[in-house]
Amino acid sequence: MMSKTVSDRRDMILNGDIFKSLLILSMPTILMAFVQSLIPLIDGYFLNNYGGVLVAGAVSFSQPVINILMGLSQGLGVASMAIIGQYNGRAEIKKVKHFSLQILIFSFGMGILTTPLSILIAFLLSKNVDPQVAPYIYNYLATYSFVMPLLFLAAIFNGIKNATGQPEATFIRMIILLILKIIFNFIYLEILTLEVKGAALASLSSYVIIGIWMFYDLFIKESETKLNLKSYKFDYIAIREVIKIGIPSMFASTFVFFGFFLINMEVQSYGAKVLNASGIASNINSLAFTVPSSISTTVTTMVSMNIGIGESKKAKSIMYKALIASLIIGVIIVMIFWPTAPKLVKLFQKNNPDQEIMKIATHALNIYTFSVFPFAIYMIIQGTYIGLGRTKAPLFMGVLRIWLFRFLFILAFKKSLGVNAVFWGNLFSNSLAAIVFFIAIQFVSWQSTILKEN
Repeated sequence: MMSKTVSDRRDMILNGDIFKSLLILSMPTILMAFVQSLIPLIDGYFLNNYGGVLVAGAVSFSQPVINILMGLSQGLGVASMAIIGQYNGRAEIKKVKHFSLQILIFSFGMGILTTPLSILIAFLLSKNVDPQVAPYIYNYLATYSFVMPLLFLAAIFNGIKNATGQPEATFIRMIILLILKIIFNFIYLEILTLEVKGAALASLSSYVIIGIWMFYDLFIKESETKLNLKSYKFDYIAIREVIKIGIPSMFASTFVFFGFFLINMEVQSYGAKVLNASGIASNINSLAFTVPSSISTTVTTMVSMNIGIGESKKAKSIMYKALIASLIIGVIIVMIFWPTAPKLVKLFQKNNPDQEIMKIATHALNIYTFSVFPFAIYMIIQGTYIGLGRTKAPLFMGVLRIWLFRFLFILAFKKSLGVNAVFWGNLFSNSLAAIVFFIAIQFVSWQSTILKEN
């Protein structure tokens, strides 16, 4: 796979067997996502064992806030996959490189603008949360704000590589990031005992090095899609197209993560231990959800390239075969996670075991694990919509899934179920969203909205 050129990969996607292409392209993405989900686990391990309950709880609380801002970068990443993927399907490499450079520079600029915004949010939040965790939340978010431009850069790097059929590049990046995070977490948290600031500094140090590596891969390393920074000239028309495709996804990600933030506000009202337990369960559960998310990314690439050359029948077949594959893998995931849940939770309580935290986290994880089936359906169909360039549907469904189905479920049942309403709300919202999304895709026109407008 590593020796194949962009042209070879394009031929495999457009003319090869669907299941084989799904497997070959999904495997690096699955491994990448698996490694990516290990990063919060590594953070959680060091925070819980060397930082304490308050520090770990503060970081868990802060993550949805960071994700709200990251939603902007993810929206641009989605736009890059949809646009670049369709031009790549038509073998228009010049346009692939042009849009890649335009999106990359624009996204990095937006990332710089989010730094002061993140510091402001940190200040406001510290005045409106539990006084016990308030200083930890402020210190973490204020320090982490300097990571934001590099996170934006990473999102576009992933989008470019996935759109050109090079998912192994994102996997290599994530492996390097994981190794760096382990090293810097050990230095800042265990050796220097910098607590919550150490967690943020570990991320900053890691992403600075990764940023240098990404620059080398995109601008210096010889390849068919090598970019030239000197050729950059702001293209209003290109950016307008990117924003038009990306804005629905930006809003979708931002609204979804804001919903998670509000849910966390509900959880933190039950105390630091419950907040910590919920964070542990979510971090472990992210491992289970990596597979459908990864296959969804591959579906976006394959659908966008086939739609780019008018192969709507094959694009539709890709979606259905991906649904079958993800559900089969879902069965395997449940068989692994259900019996091992107590042991996985125990890893986070190695030095200072707390039975109450372990009990709540294990219970939440068992419920979350079964959400992998509806979540798989939801993500595959979302990837299909994005590949078609129809990003408004994921915006609508993302808001519907978190705000209407999940958040209202929590508000309706929190008196009778307590914090369990949060855990069951996850399964309920994913199931209902999957059903609605599956019905909706049956009435969609399988034509490109990007190339038609251009």
